[in-house]
Parts: sequence; C-alpha cells; structure tokens
Amino acid sequence: MRPKRFLSLPVLAVLLLMMFVYYTTIFVFIDGSFDLQSSNGTFNAAIFTILASFAVFSFFVCVLSDPGHVPSSYVPDVEGQGSAKDNAERKKCDKCYGYKPPRTHHCRVCKKCVLKMDHHCLWINNCVGYWNYKPFFVFTSYATLASIHSMILFICSVFLMDIGSSSKVFYVMYGTMAIGLTTTLLTLFGWHVYLILHNMTTIEYYEGKRAKWLAMKSGQSYRHPFNISPYKNITSVLGPNMLKWLCPTAVSHLKEGVSFPTLRDSS
Repeated sequence: MRPKRFLSLPVLAVLLLMMFVYYTTIFVFIDGSFDLQSSNGTFNAAIFTILASFAVFSFFVCVLSDPGHVPSSYVPDVEGQGSAKDNAERKKCDKCYGYKPPRTHHCRVCKKCVLKMDHHCLWINNCVGYWNYKPFFVFTSYATLASIHSMILFICSVFLMDIGSSSKVFYVMYGTMAIGLTTTLLTLFGWHVYLILHNMTTIEYYEGKRAKWLAMKSGQSYRHPFNISPYKNITSVLGPNMLKWLCPTAVSHLKEGVSFPTLRDSS
C-alpha cells in the first residue's frame, strides 16, 4: 500500500528535517528577532508557514502518487510486416516483458516500467515519472523558497539578537546546515527548470549527451525530439492555466502518457 512508503528512513528524515527547520525558524529566529506578536513577526511567520505547509503537502503528494504505469492494453501502433514488427519487439521491456511506450524506462527499485521516468528518488521512496513529476517540481519550488526565507531570517537573527556563548555552537551548526540545504535545493530547482524548458527528463538528458556525441562523430546534428518550444514544454508539465502551476494536484491536463508531440509533428 502507498502509505507504507512513509516507512522509510530517508522519507522520515525529510519529515523530521522539515519539522526542525519550521520550529527553529518560527520559535527561535522570528520570535527572537522580531517577536511573534509584532507585525513583522506575524507577517514573516505567516509567509513561512504558508510556504512550509505547501511544501509538506506537495511532499505527501509526491510520496503517495503513482508515477505512471504502462496500461495493460498498450500495444505499439505498428502496421505491416517485417522490420516494423521487429522494431516493436525491440521496444519490449526485457524485465517486464511488456511493450514500452516512448520515454518509458524500467525502474530496478520499483521493479516496473514507469511512464516518462525521470529518476527514482530515495527521499520520497518513489519514482518520479509522468504522473508525479509536477508535484515533485512544485515541492522543490516551495522547499527552495522556504529554505531561502529561513536563511534570511537566520541571518537577521544573527545581527539582531544578542547570541550568548552557549548558543554560538548551535548557530554555527544551523548556519552550516542552512547553507548546504539552500544550495542543494537551489541547484535541484534550477536543474529541473532547465529540464522543463527543454522538455527532458534526467534520463533523457544523459541519453541526449551520448546521442549528440555520436551525431557529432558522424558529422550530423542532434536535437531532443520532444523539445517543441519553451511555452509548450512548460505547459505540458505544469498545465495551460498559470494560476494552477503551483498546485501539485492540478494534473487534469495529463493524458495517458503513452504518446508525446515531437518536432516532426510541429514541422
């Protein structure tokens, strides 16, 4: 059952880290620097609580969502005899023994084929694929904003509070953790912004590097076939309604995930 995915040390570690950062930010940095009862304190606490709440909700959606499984009725659209059928046979998964739609990969951890698989994420104990890629990106967005906000409040508290010698060790340790966390989240967020703009998955990025190298060796050029245009690439993941881009459950724009528009279709 999907709730069992929470019975994982990395997932529990993420939840504990989020609770620790929330408690410290609200009751140590904001309360110590501005006082929670003041207008500045209330405003910052409200903003951080909203960001943290959406991050936690998006995290739960990532963990519980099905990343996308191949429909049992899926068969590649193959006409004729000979080479076309041979090509279809090559698209069968050698582990699941079923046909693989375009952009589908077999996950060794989940032991199944995942539609538009990006990667298997240890921290959500789940694959990131067609159906939960948007919640994963939205979680990364909220977590990054919350981490930056917490970092700013931490810096403010360092300058505004009279830190005793007994608290210096805590502040040094927290500052080191906050810098590492914020840097990691910013890097992850930036990476997935790049992937969305180019309509790639992490797997396709590395496959594309090899394809580009092979194309250069033969004097040809290579372009990722699913990279249509920045706007279409974005809306294919986040949806056509900009107001719902940061809602992790707004995925009604997603279809079956067994076919995708390509450069050839738009030419």
